[in-house]
Amino acid sequence: MQYAGEIISLAVAVFWTGAALASEMVSKRWGVFVSNVWRMLIATSFIAILCWLTFGQPYPVYASSKAWFWLALSGVVGYAMGDYCLFKSYILIGSLYGQLFMTLAPAATAFSAWVMLGQQLTVQNLLAMTVTLAGIVLSILGRGEGHKLTLRLPWKGVLLAVGAGMGQGVGLVLSKIGLDYYTQDVPADILPSVVNILPFSANMIRCIAGFFCFLLIMWLHQGFDDFKRSRTDGRGFLYVILAVICGPFVGVGLSLMAVQYTAAGIASTLMALTPIIIIWPSHWLFGTPITLKGIVGAVISCIGVSLFFLL
Repeated sequence: MQYAGEIISLAVAVFWTGAALASEMVSKRWGVFVSNVWRMLIATSFIAILCWLTFGQPYPVYASSKAWFWLALSGVVGYAMGDYCLFKSYILIGSLYGQLFMTLAPAATAFSAWVMLGQQLTVQNLLAMTVTLAGIVLSILGRGEGHKLTLRLPWKGVLLAVGAGMGQGVGLVLSKIGLDYYTQDVPADILPSVVNILPFSANMIRCIAGFFCFLLIMWLHQGFDDFKRSRTDGRGFLYVILAVICGPFVGVGLSLMAVQYTAAGIASTLMALTPIIIIWPSHWLFGTPITLKGIVGAVISCIGVSLFFLL
């Protein structure tokens, strides 16, 4: 079908919008630790079923210790650290601004790849980072007393959102290292039939690492009472299952499918439209104000993301 990749990429942006909104609702209902323990557990279960149907085993059967190490480290950085910051920022500044700061992830990825993989940091990358930052700054600054520029959001929420973008970017580079090892571990005669499933299987290792990190932190914060109470909260479970399906399960699957039908740069740019798509639903669900400056800032940030891929 003509434009199939572009349509799928837009669908990914919509799914990720749904994941962000559902995550904000469940975070405000259960708190960050309980929400993420359930989220990692449910995501791991879904991926285990997929691995069982594909590999005949409900776990990454071919992954070596090196693959486990790098993918688990990616889970600690991307999920335990990055998603903690993201979910906490949802509580303080909302998913609209949280997703806006996630446009920092490509910049963090480019910088981390330069440090860890020796990849070139180009003028195009620096331009894209500058444009992305300009869009974010435009969205979060306003006029205060005496017409002085002032931050419209709580500092703590902003710092957490920045940490979320950094965590996702660094976690992506670590997951690439782990996925490369994992791909080498799979027997050559089997690899062609499972190559498209490997990212899901690799993500299972990341989810397991994230699950145990959140479980440990929740235990240290004496959060098991809240966890026990959450088991009888049907509405909360609806939110967390929606967040899992729209995010690490269907959202990731569609993103892999999109690059099969269109150029990776076009797919990545369209999938990065979440900060724009989320504006109206966030206003409808949470009453987040819609301002012209906020819309323009989100658009500029998305343009900055596109510069990483299209120039």
